[in-house]
Amino acid sequence: MTRAKLDKKPQDVAAMFDGIAENYDLVNDVISLGQDRLWRKAVVHAVDAHSGELVLDLAAGTGTSSESFVRKGARVIACDFSLGMLRTGVERRGGASKGGVSFVAGDALRLPFADRTFEAVTISFGLRNVVDVDLALRELYRVTKPGGRMVICEFSHIPVGFVDKLYGTYLMGALPKIAGAVSGRPESYDYLSESIMAWPEQAELARRLQGAGWERVAWRNLSIGIVALHRGFRAQ
Repeated sequence: MTRAKLDKKPQDVAAMFDGIAENYDLVNDVISLGQDRLWRKAVVHAVDAHSGELVLDLAAGTGTSSESFVRKGARVIACDFSLGMLRTGVERRGGASKGGVSFVAGDALRLPFADRTFEAVTISFGLRNVVDVDLALRELYRVTKPGGRMVICEFSHIPVGFVDKLYGTYLMGALPKIAGAVSGRPESYDYLSESIMAWPEQAELARRLQGAGWERVAWRNLSIGIVALHRGFRAQ
């Protein structure tokens, strides 16, 4: 059993996600108590995709998040470095380019797309898993068209200190057990908990976005800060 660690070696992280691909969406629904659906809706609203636009959904997994952009009339490339996740998504849809979603294997640190390709780029619950966050943010900037926008949805930190500590106790104790019971892979969700605890607070991520070139950076908390939605724009 591959168990990813906080050094985030790409081969270990990819193998871990390969192993949980089949039940990944179900587990997310269970451990978030259905909140993941509300988070996805918030991302769709923030991206604000229009008919005919091309959207990059990075770390798209099985493509569940990508479908919402298609319903807005956008064309979507669902990109992930876990072949197991992509394979599951393709099998569920009956093809690699079905239903308006095109599945593409790719590394967030070396995106397989030309400069200034997308009107919008987004990554949900995936930035935390890359070994070089700043490089990934620069790569997202590179493939975004001038005037385009970026939306990041990621686990974060509750602003009230003692509440955040209580939540951390849940993350390190109960969450891996619950997720392990559903998925049969508790080791993978130990990593999930550890990576959330190690992730920077909202203001620090905003500073890193600005350092990568993004402008008009802002964020808002979802579910009292368990998750945060960051948004930025590439200058015209």
